Amino acid sequence: MVTAPKTFHLGEDWLTAGIALAIAQGRTQLKLTTTARNRIRASAAAVQHIVEKGAVVYGINTGFGPLCTTTISKEETRILQTNILQSHSVGVGEPIASILAKLMLILKAQSLSKGYSGIAESTIDRIIWHIENDAIPVVPEQGSVGASGDLAPLSHLFLPLIGLGKVEHEGAVQPTADFFKKVGLKPLALGAKEGLALINGTQFIAAHAVKVVAELHSVLAQSDVVGAMMIESLQGSVKPFYNELHALRPFKGNVHVAKRVKRLLKGSEIMEDHIDCERVQDPYSLRCIPQVHGASRNTWLHLKELLEIELNSVTDNPVIFDKELTISGGNFHGQPLAMALDYACLAASELGNISDRRIYLALEGNSPGVPKLLMKDTGINSGYMILQYTTAALASENKGLCFPSSADSIPTSLGQEDHVSMGSISGRKALQVIGNVKKILAIELLTAAQAFEFRKPMKSGIFLDEIHKEIRKRVPFATMDRVFADDIEIGIQMIEEEFVLAIIERVRKQKGISLNTTYSGEFENY
Repeated sequence: MVTAPKTFHLGEDWLTAGIALAIAQGRTQLKLTTTARNRIRASAAAVQHIVEKGAVVYGINTGFGPLCTTTISKEETRILQTNILQSHSVGVGEPIASILAKLMLILKAQSLSKGYSGIAESTIDRIIWHIENDAIPVVPEQGSVGASGDLAPLSHLFLPLIGLGKVEHEGAVQPTADFFKKVGLKPLALGAKEGLALINGTQFIAAHAVKVVAELHSVLAQSDVVGAMMIESLQGSVKPFYNELHALRPFKGNVHVAKRVKRLLKGSEIMEDHIDCERVQDPYSLRCIPQVHGASRNTWLHLKELLEIELNSVTDNPVIFDKELTISGGNFHGQPLAMALDYACLAASELGNISDRRIYLALEGNSPGVPKLLMKDTGINSGYMILQYTTAALASENKGLCFPSSADSIPTSLGQEDHVSMGSISGRKALQVIGNVKKILAIELLTAAQAFEFRKPMKSGIFLDEIHKEIRKRVPFATMDRVFADDIEIGIQMIEEEFVLAIIERVRKQKGISLNTTYSGEFENY
């Protein structure tokens, strides 16, 4: 993750996934500069001019969607904006995580601060207040079709601005009206165009994409390490990771993974012992780690690049350029991120698929010195056999979730919105798949550590050897069956904590070792 700045200037600075998370976590403060405020005021003034002049502009003095031909009187424009928040708050399902709702607020504040939305300065100030005071609206997870933006979730997100809906504050969920009484706030009276500006946009999709970028990055980094540990445990070959090979097919992700794994295996006695063995080549799940993990890394890079464009874009409608020029277009359509999120969902699933295959490989007993099912006394003991049942189930579940949501479209708004992205579903599924992959990786970490034990007294390289020692402080070597669910829970916690990455960083600093690879900047910063 790129080092987060102390202050982020809304509407002016370049927003990334890492900076958005830093703001959500309170590590970076928001500021609305005089320049941004002037742009916001000018845009709001342009909307007011349109209202006073009586020129017909969609969403300012017309109805919405199929009601776009219905003209609204000057006196009713404010009522229209309040009504749209209420009528479009139709979300269902469980509330999204508070961090996702907070990210939605941050991303919407960034978009509105560009000065093309006709929003009032006081409305943006109130959004910033909610962010800074961790008064986060409750947003249901289902109901968006991803065009015209994330209408339903954004409507719920901004109900508190008019005193409705619910907020979560200090771990407690309460009606907005009750919360406002406690803190001394009053609901806002929205002006012309404001309601539409608030609920048009891709911030639900983009907030999920921010989390996908961060979570998938973590899974990618740990997959390389766990995969390297399994290569050691099964005494695979280091040759498939040679620079010379990957220079002939230099996909960025492949080169990065190969260099990284090769560095982790450097100095290993286990690898040295393998040099003169009779095996010609390893199964694909070991030998093709650079190609498979690398392809998933390339996918991550693609999503990151598209997301950064989205985070710094204006995605509501209509767009107000000045009092003479407004354009009703389609910047709210979620297709650019929807397709990339579906791609990322597949990339994450593949990490789980190949991890499950490595686990199965470890159980077969075909690697010299490593017993079948990773236990010497089997029969009375099942060993690690059933752990792979769990990874098989998780991998299969992920395959079912990989159907691309963006391949579907159901017309809405009486045909006015006749093609939609379903990107909100793409984002939710991608996070679900990544969660499953973490569980698979946890089991592979435990399996690799168990197999690793049978290589003793030979030592691995300094990184993997230290990781194995630290794992053994939490999970003991298994000589007989036990409740492995307890081990798995510890393994999952280690993956969530990025346990292996923390150990590598500690050893790297202690030994003064550089782990930089050719594409480290692109693959480490987001």
